[in-house]
Amino acid sequence: MHILLTNDDGIFAPGIKALWQELSQIGRITVVAPDNEKSASSQAITVHHPIWVDEHPIDDNICAWRVGGTPTDCVKVALESLLKDDLPDIIVSGINQGSNLGTDVLYSGTVSAAIEGALHGLPAIAMSLDSWQLCDFGPAAKTAKKVIETMINQNLPPHTLLNINVPALPEEELKGIAITKLGVRNYENTFERRFDPRGRTYYWMSGRVSDTENAPDSDIVAVQNGKISVTPIHFDLTNYRIMNELDSWGL
Repeated sequence: MHILLTNDDGIFAPGIKALWQELSQIGRITVVAPDNEKSASSQAITVHHPIWVDEHPIDDNICAWRVGGTPTDCVKVALESLLKDDLPDIIVSGINQGSNLGTDVLYSGTVSAAIEGALHGLPAIAMSLDSWQLCDFGPAAKTAKKVIETMINQNLPPHTLLNINVPALPEEELKGIAITKLGVRNYENTFERRFDPRGRTYYWMSGRVSDTENAPDSDIVAVQNGKISVTPIHFDLTNYRIMNELDSWGL
C-alpha cells in the first residue's frame, strides 16, 4: 500500500513525523508537505508565483518533498506531477496540532488537503489532535493506522473523505470512536488595531472559541466526551432542501 502524507503545519511538524513512523508499518510512505506552517489556508492554491519543490531527506525508506505552497498545492503537485506514474492508494493529511471540528473545516488547510485528494478520486482522511499544546501524537497516529487498515478494504463513496479528531488523552483514557456529523463552532473574534514603523494601520486577529449548543451526535460533543470523532465529509454544498422553494420565487 502506498500512502501519501501531507499537512498544513509544515514538513518539520511533529504530527506528520508521528504519522510516518506509525504508518510505515503498513505501507510505503511518500511525504509531500509545505516547507512551513500554512494553517487556516483552506482550499487556497498558488497561481501568481512559482511553487518551489525540493527533495527533503527524511529516511532511507521514505521519499519526501517540501513545497513552497499551500496544503492543496502539495496534493495537486504530488498527484499531477511528482507521483503521476506511482499514485498513492490513500492520502492522509495531518496530524494537525489543534482540532478541526464543525465549521472549522471550512478554514482548515489540513481538511482541504484531504479534500483535494478526494477530488482526485482517492480515499482520504484528515487527522487532528484536540490540543494546541505540544503533546503525544501517538494515540492519533495509531487511530490513523486502524482507520486505514479498515477503510482500504471498504468502498468509501467517491468524493468523500473522513475527518478525524482525537482528544488529547492518553490512549487508555480514550472512550472509543463515534461516527459523527459536523457541529457548529463560532468564534468571538477581536481585531487589535496596530501601527507599523511607517505609521500604516494594520490589524491582528485574535479571539476565542464560542461553541453553540451542539447535537449529541456532533463531532464537537464526541470529542468533549473523550471520544474520537470520525465524520464523513463531501463537498457538494448544494442546499437541496430549498431548491423547490427557490424555484417558486419565479427567478
